[in-house]
Amino acid sequence: MELDQIHFEVFIRRKSGDPWKLELATEDRAAALKLAEELLKTGKAVGARVSKETLDAETREFKSISIFSQGEVEQKKKKAPRENLEPLCVSPQDLYSLHARDRIGRLLEGFLSRNKATPFELLHRADLAEKLDAAGMDLQHAIQKVAIPEAAERGVSVHELIRAFQKLAQATIDRVLKDGRKGVFPDIAKEGFDRTAERLTGDPDRHYLLGGAVAVNIGPATSWSDKVNRLLDLADAAPSSPTARLLAFQVLEQPLAEILGTRAGMAELLGSDLDLGGMIAAMTRLVAADAVEALTRIEPTVARVMPPLEGPAARLANWLEGSHFEGVRKAILRRVMAELTGPRRLRPTDATSEIELLRALAMTLTAAAGKLLTPEEVQEAFVARSQLLVRSDFVEAFLGETKRSAIEEIQGLLWLAENVAGAANKRQANRWIAGNVASLRFETELRQSAEAPTTRLAALADLQRRVMGAGMVREDSGPIAAKIGEVGGAIEADCKVTATIARANLPLAGRLNVLLRLGSGEAAPFGPAADRARGEAGRLIRLPEAREALAQYPDLVDRVRALTQGGMAA
Repeated sequence: MELDQIHFEVFIRRKSGDPWKLELATEDRAAALKLAEELLKTGKAVGARVSKETLDAETREFKSISIFSQGEVEQKKKKAPRENLEPLCVSPQDLYSLHARDRIGRLLEGFLSRNKATPFELLHRADLAEKLDAAGMDLQHAIQKVAIPEAAERGVSVHELIRAFQKLAQATIDRVLKDGRKGVFPDIAKEGFDRTAERLTGDPDRHYLLGGAVAVNIGPATSWSDKVNRLLDLADAAPSSPTARLLAFQVLEQPLAEILGTRAGMAELLGSDLDLGGMIAAMTRLVAADAVEALTRIEPTVARVMPPLEGPAARLANWLEGSHFEGVRKAILRRVMAELTGPRRLRPTDATSEIELLRALAMTLTAAAGKLLTPEEVQEAFVARSQLLVRSDFVEAFLGETKRSAIEEIQGLLWLAENVAGAANKRQANRWIAGNVASLRFETELRQSAEAPTTRLAALADLQRRVMGAGMVREDSGPIAAKIGEVGGAIEADCKVTATIARANLPLAGRLNVLLRLGSGEAAPFGPAADRARGEAGRLIRLPEAREALAQYPDLVDRVRALTQGGMAA
């Protein structure tokens, strides 16, 4: 059996009356507790709590247990004015609205999961309504769960509200049972879905009647994928006349959105072996198949991390490219945005792959932004996700995945900084880079390396160019570049690179060419090493034989002219 995944979340309240804010999500229990205590001790928070989040391997739901709670953990809430003391739902028809079906799905999640059914089916199928009525406790617990908080909110008796909801539930069940026994719902297997929809367009109960016919049609399906296939079969058979076609897709969209709104339904459709990142990528491909296909042809990373869609999923993607099922697309995109802004790692065992995945998702969602998502919403989601990428637990996991040299770690951090969104997150990534560049390990490893000094200087020059071209603000990039230059200067001084080149048994033009490459930041980082190389180049230029040697190399003359005009000659 798959072991449950566990992580710990630190929530804090910075000021009295503030809402809880997630400060850290980590798999290290000690680190979570230590952070909570430090924030309270230093006065950076007036309240802190730590919860243990355990992912059930079978249900894929998190179970939360509070393991630490200190300070101001209770928040006083102002009671809202009691503007309406009537229940939100007073007739069976009220239960068929989108919000009511959503709440039914959450309250009766266990019953619906056991019967592989959606709230839409429960409200239209006599056999399911009869099962729920016979079960008793499922319905009773659901009524209690909704009645108790609503009674407190409205200031009415809990028992009074329970009786009202029981009466409403029984009236709805009786209606579905009665209509089922009387054969009120059309038989689309005999009549045909298109003709049924055409016939019902003028009926006041057209949504209810056609919904009952659709629910009975998908009822025998034994899996969520089978239900999706049956719904798409009906979509293929939808009528062509605008009014009837609109009715048909309005009804079909309801159960389809409910199936894809559940973790179990989505996992079965896209692949139960996918991790959270793979699931988000597959959902993105489902609603933005055209954008993904276009990007895979020009960006190898997108092609590598986006899982393919097969069977009912591929079939659904084709439908979602059209003008129908807009509610389904919205529901899937809401899931994608919720997971992106959530605390869970997308690739818990592969930080490098997680960064690549986020890069591909950012490109895809930005390319697909339009009617359903604005570019601003996409940007906000990736800024929120980027906050997790620059935390210590993620950075340590990223750097610890493979054995890296000091310079390779900085190169990796530069790549991380290039792939996070938001000014604050980039500044935090830059702090990681600055810390590594300033470390004793970085200087010691480079100065004591067995590689040739010119190779090390060239590597530092390349690193310095990446820092200067990484889009950092001058306040961040300046000190980092200067420190890289200092290390380059120490290597040059240790190995006397400039003096060795100046005395080498080479033609003057050859020695001058190497010194100019060192002094221009091409083969050595700007700083002491480049300054000394420029100084020695200036000395060679003033030698009597320099004019004759330079006359043979016009390109070298241009480089010398640039050096002298820039005032770099010693």
